[in-house]
Amino acid sequence: QLQAFGGGLVQAGDSLRLSCAASARTFSNLAWFRQGPGTEREFVVAVDWSNGRTRYGDSVKGRFSFSRDNAKTTGFLQMNSLKPEDTGVYYCAARQFRALYARLSIPEEYNYWGQGTQVTVSS
Repeated sequence: QLQAFGGGLVQAGDSLRLSCAASARTFSNLAWFRQGPGTEREFVVAVDWSNGRTRYGDSVKGRFSFSRDNAKTTGFLQMNSLKPEDTGVYYCAARQFRALYARLSIPEEYNYWGQGTQVTVSS
């Protein structure tokens, strides 16, 4: 139901935009997580689809931003000023029922996951 795409190989300081397309509007929250080599899944951003309220992970605040296309149920992750530590597989996830704001960063809160898209940032 979720398809993430847009990853690639870029240099430090570059920008990249990821997309997450949902096959149907059956979710209340959409989120991005990432996982680097040998690391746990890290929270990037989550959005309440009904009101657009977002929450960002500390490591991406001020550099990443989320936007959406309501008509196409697509979420976008604009990533600016990329750093080598941003390297990893980026996953989009969705939750059917609205989550508590405090729990948006927890991967186990999400019902659906996309296949992931690789982002590699070279120094």
